[in-house]
Amino acid sequence: MQATQAALWVVILLVVLALLFDFMNGFHDAANSIATVVSTGVLKPAQAVLFAAFFNVLAIGVFHLSVAATVGKGIVEPGVVDTHVIFGALVGAIVWNVLTWWWGIPSSSSHALIGGIVGAVIAKAGAGSLISAGIWKTVIFILVSPTLGFLLGSLMMVLVAHLFRRATPSRVDRWFRRLQLVSAGAYSLGHGGNDAQKTIGIIWMLLIATGYVAQTDKMPPSWVIYSCYLAIGLGTMFGGWRIVKTMGQKITKLRPVGGFCAETGGAITLFLATGLGIPVSTTHTITGAIVGVGSTQRASAVRWGVAGNIVWAWIFTIPASAFVAAIAYWVSLQIF
Repeated sequence: MQATQAALWVVILLVVLALLFDFMNGFHDAANSIATVVSTGVLKPAQAVLFAAFFNVLAIGVFHLSVAATVGKGIVEPGVVDTHVIFGALVGAIVWNVLTWWWGIPSSSSHALIGGIVGAVIAKAGAGSLISAGIWKTVIFILVSPTLGFLLGSLMMVLVAHLFRRATPSRVDRWFRRLQLVSAGAYSLGHGGNDAQKTIGIIWMLLIATGYVAQTDKMPPSWVIYSCYLAIGLGTMFGGWRIVKTMGQKITKLRPVGGFCAETGGAITLFLATGLGIPVSTTHTITGAIVGVGSTQRASAVRWGVAGNIVWAWIFTIPASAFVAAIAYWVSLQIF
């Protein structure tokens, strides 16, 4: 009886840690939803975070839990996950998120979590315990999501430029200040739909591993779903202003029409990935879309040095968080 109670307390603590990661995900990735709408002056920062948080939570009624199923059941072989693996994965992801937030680098919370899971599992049972299909699907979209964001953002910009070629700049600006509210809402919806499900997935994985939920269950408990969407919404409300500055100002200068095109291209990419059950990086996606929009003006409109630094952060995210997760896994063996 005492062993069961101890296990329950460990599970509760890990659920709290997972929700802390989810909150930090919203905090860290708030820039993805609001950087363009703030930098173009359509919304003030305080208005933008409330706007984005609302649509983050609204996503609970829009998307199926395909991404949660991929994270919860499609990355690691059943029977390998335990509380030590979950602890290592979450600590690896949280540490990397804190470091990149402090440095103002828009890295991926999603890939930090995947890297954390990979590192902790390898530390316990080796790479053979990973499900290659789930890992490769995620890794491939490290390239696909920013590329698709780039293409859709640039195509949207070219299309809009053609449609409004006879309109005055002031009229275009006036129209797209309104339309950018639609695109920002859609992007925030996609952000909440994809990112909240990653935390749902890891809590689902924890509950399966500890016997509180059956492997055959089609859905996690409803309290998991609601708490994760609420946590990411609260995180977005607090925002990550260091990263907002990088995303909204340092990569390229945006006008409302550019913000609309970047957000629309990013939102389409996120909707597609979430529908396919692929945990993608909202950071990668919107960065690709912003670069795509900037490049349609002229190549020099994009600060490629800043974009290059961001790409290096993408490359290091999974191995760095995996390394920290492996250390955290070994430490947890000594703690509980």
